[in-house]
Amino acid sequence: MLDYAWRASFCVSALISPVAGTVWFLVARDNPADHPLVPAEELSTIQSGLRRRATGAGVDDGTSGNPTIIVPWSRVFKSKEVLAITFSYFCYGYVAWIFFSWFYIYLAQVRGLNLKASAFYAMLPFLAMAATCRLGGAISDRLTKSRGPRVGRCYLSMISITMAAVFLALGSQVHGSRLASIVLAGGAGALYLSQSSFWSVTADIAGASSGSVSGFMNMGNQIGGALTASLTPAIAARFGWTAPFLVAAGLSVLGALAWLLVNPERSLSQSTMPLRTQTASARN
Repeated sequence: MLDYAWRASFCVSALISPVAGTVWFLVARDNPADHPLVPAEELSTIQSGLRRRATGAGVDDGTSGNPTIIVPWSRVFKSKEVLAITFSYFCYGYVAWIFFSWFYIYLAQVRGLNLKASAFYAMLPFLAMAATCRLGGAISDRLTKSRGPRVGRCYLSMISITMAAVFLALGSQVHGSRLASIVLAGGAGALYLSQSSFWSVTADIAGASSGSVSGFMNMGNQIGGALTASLTPAIAARFGWTAPFLVAAGLSVLGALAWLLVNPERSLSQSTMPLRTQTASARN
């Protein structure tokens, strides 16, 4: 933007997009068995896991002949686990979208950083997110194997989202612009340590209906992000720019507490009618 004006940044993005799309088209596959880079040993592990899940939870992998269990929406709406993680993901989305939509403006207009400095420090939260998202998944899986899903999924999310609240509250109070940027970026990183837990729990409790349940949960995230776009500047205009980060910190605490209501081992598909039975009953 400094060297070639702002339109050049959009032109570069326009060139990158079809390259990324082409790579995805050439590399990605719908089924691991169709991917030439998946080792035979890994493919065997995936397929054996699918067979075990099909035998134990009624999920049809296409080879077992077991019926697919479909969770009715009425059960989804009444599940305290689903409602709790949806609310928590609402809080998560509200906080995350402050960084997506307002952080650069905050650094430039409130903290007084110039264009280059604002661009550099606005990049830090996204680097932290990229690192901790993968790290959180690895930690969650390891804790789940050694300590169980409540520790690996629920407790990890509670701790990491609470850490995000602490970073947000502290970062809003720090006087130095660059230090404040780093502390707030730490909040973004701590928040994303919990991301894998949301999607893992919906897959664990919903079985074959995990797509629908995770979609419902993600709706909460998007509503939170939509509210951030309007509420953040409104709160800042009335109470100053410290207030939006304190509100986000408060929502983080509430989102962390919501995980106390989640039992990651309680399946939504228990005592639910198989899809084939539902179809037969409808015909009759």
